[in-house]
Amino acid sequence: MTPGMAEDMSLSVVSNRPTRGDSLQLPFFTAAAIPEDGHHRDRFPRSTVSPTLGQLLKCVGDVHKEATGDGGETPLHHHSVDVLDLSDGSSSSSSITGGAPRDLPFVLHFANLSYSVKVRRKFLLPSFLIPGARRPCLGPDAVAEPINLFSRTKTLLDDISGVAHDGEILAVLGASGSGKSTFIDALANRIAKGSLKGTVTLNGEPLESRMLKMISAYVMQDDLLFPMLTVEETLMFAAEFRLPRTLSKSKKRLRVQALIEQLGLRNAAKTVIGDEGHRGVSGGERRRVSIGIDIIHDPIILFLDEPTSGLDSTSAFMVVKVLQRIAQSGSIVIMTVHQPSYRLLGLLDRLLFLSRGQTVYSGPPSNLPTFFSEFGHPIPENENRTEFALDLIRELEGSPGGTKSLVEFNKSWQNNTKNIVTAGGGGREGSAELSLKEAISVSISRGKLVSGTATSGGGADPMVPTFANPFWVEMAVLSKRSITNSRRMPELFGIRLGAILVTGFILATMFWHLDSSPKGVQERLGFFAFAMSTTFYTCADALPVFLQERYIFMRETAYNAYRRSSYVLSHSLVALPALVFLSLAFSAATFWAVGLDGGLEGFLFYFLIILASFWAGSSFVTFLSGVVPHVMLGYTIVVAILAYFLLFSGFFINRDRIPAYWIWFHYLSLVKYPYEAVLQNEFDDPTKCFVRGAQIFDSTPLGAVPEAVKERLLKTISGTLGMSITGSTCLTTGADILQQQGVTDLSKWSCLWITVAWGFLFRALFYLSLLLGSKNKRR
Repeated sequence: MTPGMAEDMSLSVVSNRPTRGDSLQLPFFTAAAIPEDGHHRDRFPRSTVSPTLGQLLKCVGDVHKEATGDGGETPLHHHSVDVLDLSDGSSSSSSITGGAPRDLPFVLHFANLSYSVKVRRKFLLPSFLIPGARRPCLGPDAVAEPINLFSRTKTLLDDISGVAHDGEILAVLGASGSGKSTFIDALANRIAKGSLKGTVTLNGEPLESRMLKMISAYVMQDDLLFPMLTVEETLMFAAEFRLPRTLSKSKKRLRVQALIEQLGLRNAAKTVIGDEGHRGVSGGERRRVSIGIDIIHDPIILFLDEPTSGLDSTSAFMVVKVLQRIAQSGSIVIMTVHQPSYRLLGLLDRLLFLSRGQTVYSGPPSNLPTFFSEFGHPIPENENRTEFALDLIRELEGSPGGTKSLVEFNKSWQNNTKNIVTAGGGGREGSAELSLKEAISVSISRGKLVSGTATSGGGADPMVPTFANPFWVEMAVLSKRSITNSRRMPELFGIRLGAILVTGFILATMFWHLDSSPKGVQERLGFFAFAMSTTFYTCADALPVFLQERYIFMRETAYNAYRRSSYVLSHSLVALPALVFLSLAFSAATFWAVGLDGGLEGFLFYFLIILASFWAGSSFVTFLSGVVPHVMLGYTIVVAILAYFLLFSGFFINRDRIPAYWIWFHYLSLVKYPYEAVLQNEFDDPTKCFVRGAQIFDSTPLGAVPEAVKERLLKTISGTLGMSITGSTCLTTGADILQQQGVTDLSKWSCLWITVAWGFLFRALFYLSLLLGSKNKRR
């Protein structure tokens, strides 16, 4: 087949919608109910029943042969899959609707949506009035410099109203800055209450935040996926999060396999997602996976922010074709599109053009020629309708009057259209709607997999539990996902282990077998200070871990895939095995090589305090990653704060010598407690002596005098003090050293438990940062 023939065939797919002869069998439709032409909402009359995604998955595919992609792209599959029955068979639609099957219309109304933000107004002043500004000369060549003096209100959405139906794709179009993404955020409840004006209702009932999270999904513009998970694993983890625990593992797996078929990802199911350093699936396949993880629970409303952005024509067509199938399953699909091609236009049911936050057209694509013809700008033949409309809107935006004339014309056009529909008695807008609770109940009974939804209870909120699974199930799934992703990138742990071993080797060879002389004591103090601070500095590599997962976490928790507490606990548990291994490696590399005291018992405590230091340091860095949004800024803060911790730890200046106005920082220092703990572990033996006889002069200028002179000095000191001091007399024990260092207020076990407690405190602060900082809403 030549490329031209393939292109002709792909175009025929767009121009001809499925007819009664197609192999796509919709269970609640008769052949006579599906006409040959028109939009599919015309093919779904009120007397028939909209199919659900669970029913559609029983027989996935189209009869048409779509393009196979641009090389590695996986084509959409058209063969059938086995019947996937995910219901328990106990629900009956007739019992709810009272007799014959009724249509299940979900109608999303949005009325008078307005949203404004305050921005700083830039006021221009001549440069010669601004100190330090460039001013090449005065007079007409003086440069004007902007200064932020005042704030003004910028309107992002201005009185937008409309409707979206199940079984349809509503595409929001407009130039950059027209308010497309803001509009999607407004419908998806991603704008803080009080900031957004207007109403959003589903089947006439206001959408509460808790309900909306369970029956909707939001696909972001960026593909936020774990790079080392396969397509199948990614979707399976999404199923574990979003599908209720009452569904068996086998049925969840069947659901994933059916979804892979629907998304056209069968050939890529065992391929990792990939990133810059690992080759994985193509761009179009990544986008379809991103859609798949958000529709795994079969949402009633699906929001998408530019799902075709960055894709080639064929990949974009495949993505929108998938969205068409989702809509036909009984979902409301609302997406933003920057500039759809001719092929994509044939898949869209309703368009909403925005210009600077105002509606300039709302209706089906087929009405575009009539609309612009009556406006006085007819669309030329053989020209892309949307491209013409967007070009005209941009031209009007640059004119003195702006798009005001088009906005006013659209209002009059919409009023005339409503009057015609009302007079004719047709249209879905005029048909009766089921209540939201009744519509959801019937939808579930016919296979709609709304996560965790229950049909009992009164009101909107009691209908849906907050989360699909208990927290221990969430923890298990999160831990498994994290371990699977990390296990396929062993180089990350290898680099960290290598850094620990190299550091341990350098310290071991630098402080090899220290003796118990006064110089040995000073060298031990230096070793402990450097070793304890090193354990904290090597924890800085944990900083990018959450920063890379931040937006994945925000996307998943925005719709209650799991609890934030489950994420924090699983994050901590997954980190522990690596910390234990690193602590054991560092302890074994340094304890006996340096010649530390205490034997096996001393080694065990040394290992525990190193582990506690790693735990506290890792928790501290993890907390900072939840507060600081950028990696480089995070590294700067970590290095600076750890340096302060070391400064106030008591090594450079004893606690008794720290000024009173800085003593509070001494007790906040993370390095203080493990440093004091290892000092006590080393010097708590009362029988061990560190300074004998003439060694008292070793740290003074008298250390260079002959031994005979030192002996005479000891006799003189003995006579003065009235006590006998010989060359074998012990003058300094471990207790004396601890007293000199100011390590007297806490025992070594107290220091250990305080270090561990710091780790738990920072994990709790990390949870609070996630709770307060991941609302993912505009203000």
